Amino acid sequence: MIQRFIELGEGYGDIFELRELITTNSHRFKHGFIFVSEQHDGKSTLSVAAAFEPTAQGGFMPIYICREGIPENSKRLEIFEEAVKALGHTPIKMDVKHSSAYGEKRFYFSHLIAILRLNHYIPPMQ
Repeated sequence: MIQRFIELGEGYGDIFELRELITTNSHRFKHGFIFVSEQHDGKSTLSVAAAFEPTAQGGFMPIYICREGIPENSKRLEIFEEAVKALGHTPIKMDVKHSSAYGEKRFYFSHLIAILRLNHYIPPMQ
């Protein structure tokens, strides 16, 4: 099984694309995540992500993410939460390191995948 983050953007207009992915793929929707990270100046930024069940062929499990561009208590966060709640789920909130703490984005995404596996939100490597 391949589990991969697919970055849509930083949560501006792309939050609407993420909401559309959640609603049109509701039969595959697994979890919604809100990742809270603290910047160097002490301000918190949010990333929102949606994990979907693996594809029937190939076993590809996408996790779409809008990375670190959403302020707390914003309308964009409400849009995401409403889409997840409409499917009967509650978004899972987690504190994580800011992506700037990693040399490359791929290391940041690998770290997030490890956290999600460790907490049994996504299946282990096979």
